[in-house]
Amino acid sequence: MPGPLDGYKVVDLSQVVSGPLATMLMADQGAEVIKVEPLTGFGDVTRLPSFAKNGMPAFYLNNNRGKRSLGVDMSTDDGRQIVLDLAADADVLVQNFRPGAVDRLGISYDDIRAINPNIIYCSISGFGPTGPYAARPVLDPVIQGLSGVISRQLNPEIPFPDMIRNLFADKSTALTVSQAITAALLVRERGGGGQHVEVPMIDACLYFFWPDGMMDKTLMDDDASPGFLLSQVYNLTDTADGKIVYFVINDPQRHALYRALGHPEWVEDPRFCDMAAITNPDNFQALGVLLAEAFAEIPSAEVLERLIEADVPCGPILDADEVLVDPQIVHNGSLAEWDHPIAGRVRQPVPAARFSSTPAAVAASGSLRGEDNEEILTALGRTAEQIAALREAGTIN
Repeated sequence: MPGPLDGYKVVDLSQVVSGPLATMLMADQGAEVIKVEPLTGFGDVTRLPSFAKNGMPAFYLNNNRGKRSLGVDMSTDDGRQIVLDLAADADVLVQNFRPGAVDRLGISYDDIRAINPNIIYCSISGFGPTGPYAARPVLDPVIQGLSGVISRQLNPEIPFPDMIRNLFADKSTALTVSQAITAALLVRERGGGGQHVEVPMIDACLYFFWPDGMMDKTLMDDDASPGFLLSQVYNLTDTADGKIVYFVINDPQRHALYRALGHPEWVEDPRFCDMAAITNPDNFQALGVLLAEAFAEIPSAEVLERLIEADVPCGPILDADEVLVDPQIVHNGSLAEWDHPIAGRVRQPVPAARFSSTPAAVAASGSLRGEDNEEILTALGRTAEQIAALREAGTIN
C-alpha cells in the first residue's frame, strides 16, 4: 500500500543533514525524491568514507535512503537547465546553500516559480536570508552554542558546559522542514498555490529547545515564581553497582519512590512531602543527599525492579549493542534490516509515525553519486547521445 506522500516529487539540492534527513522522511512516506549532488569532492559531504563499505557510508545512507542520485555541475548552463527541468514538474524543491548562492546559480525561488508557480520551495539556512550573521558559514555545534543549548547542557557534578554530541540542531531543523513542507502542500491542495518556505536553523533549534530549556526566560514579569530547570535536576543516579535513570514529576510518583527505596517516612516529612516543599532549595538539597545514599545501597537490577513495581518512571543505561536487542524495541519493530547491493546488510530505524491506512516504510535503497543519471535524464527527454555529451563535457559524472 502506498505511503501518505505517494505521488509527490521532491528535488533535493541539500547536503549533510538538515535537508537530506527531511527529504528522506518524505521518501519513507512514499514521495519520489531525486537527490542532486555536486561533482566536486565526494558529492554530499556525508559520503566521507567513515563506517563505509564499497563506497557507501552509513552516514550517507542514514540521511538519503530511498532517493535516486543525479551527479551534476549546476554551475554550467546545461547543469542548471537539468535542475530547472527537474523542478518544472516537481512538487517540492529543498536547498540549504548559503544565502545568495542559488541566486548566482540561477535556481532561486523566483527562477523556479517562473516555470512552476505551484512548487513548494524550501530554503534552509543557518541564520536566515538576511541579518548580521546571514553570510557566515555554519554547522550544528555553532547553532547549539548560539541558541543556548550548550550553556544548559550542564551536569552539576561536572560544572563545565558541553555540547550535545549528536546533530541536535540539524535534526530538529530537518523535522521542522519536513513538517513545514507537508503543511505547505496541504495549503496548495486547498487552492493556496505554491510558496517559499524559509527555515533558519537557529530558529528551528530555538523553537525545539525552548519548551523546557528556556522556562526561566518565558514569563517576563518580576512576580513569576522561581523554579528548577530540567538541566538542573536531570541526573544519572548511582546505585550500588552502576547507574540508572529515573524521574518523577508529581507527588504520587515521588511518594512511590520513597516507599520503593525503603523510606516511607519521607512521605510525611514536611520537608519532602510534596512538590511545594521541595521547591525550597534547602529541602531540595537535603532530599538529594538522602536519595543518593539510599540508591547507593541497592544494586541496579533490584532498584529498577522496585521502581517498576511502584510505577516510577525509570530505566537502565543501555549501551549501543543493548539498544539493538531491547525487548520493547524488538517488540515495536523499531529497527529494520535490509540488503544493499554493495553495502551489504543494513540496519536502520523505521519511520516513527504509524499510519493505519497509508503506512510509511523504510525506502530500502541508496545510490552512489550519479548512479541514476541515465534514468533521470532519459525521463527528462535527454537522448543517449545527449547524455554521453553531458558526461564528456563534465556536466554530469
